[in-house]
Amino acid sequence: MKPYIALQLAGAELWLLADKAIFYPAERALLIADAHFGKAAAYRRLGQPVPHGTTDDNVRRLDAMLNAYDCQQLIFLGDFLHAPESHAAATLAALQAWRERHPSLAITLIRGNHDKRAGDPPGELRIEVVPEPLLLGPFALQHEPDPHPSHYVLAGHVHPAYRLYGKGRQRLRLPCFYLQQDVCLLPAFGAFTGGMNIERQENSRVYVVGEGAVWEV
Repeated sequence: MKPYIALQLAGAELWLLADKAIFYPAERALLIADAHFGKAAAYRRLGQPVPHGTTDDNVRRLDAMLNAYDCQQLIFLGDFLHAPESHAAATLAALQAWRERHPSLAITLIRGNHDKRAGDPPGELRIEVVPEPLLLGPFALQHEPDPHPSHYVLAGHVHPAYRLYGKGRQRLRLPCFYLQQDVCLLPAFGAFTGGMNIERQENSRVYVVGEGAVWEV
């Protein structure tokens, strides 16, 4: 299966990527919601036993997408850093090394609720930080999934997931893109972020991701 699904939304073509992001070809833009860099570091500071290596895994995935698609700009739809404790030396060093591999890439962060608490990324990362919404083509790029009066909304915040049911009481819970009439929810990009179960409403579409593929259910 392809690692993405191309679809028309609000009169524009978007690619829903299996790696939990959207590529907008007309703007050469990669859109990512809820990276939550440094979440594991923040939990370790609180004495919680959590996995190591989540930041390295996230930046490897970012590198792979930036190499695979013709990206001129990278836009984070909120929650770049998880908490004040995410400004850990190892986390920031990994992000700085990643940034140095992509010196000409324009990066924008639409400030989300966690960003307000964590603080803006360090200036050395050269990330422009803006409030929501950021208008791009027919889309309002936001963190909060609130409808916009004139543009179709692409947003994060919710970390949508969908349950699939099989025979013999089998259940599988996967991250998903959830497309409603005027808002599309992106799955959380970051590892170790959790998710909220989506109950599909009328006139909506669900695209789940897993095993390097994306498909409609």
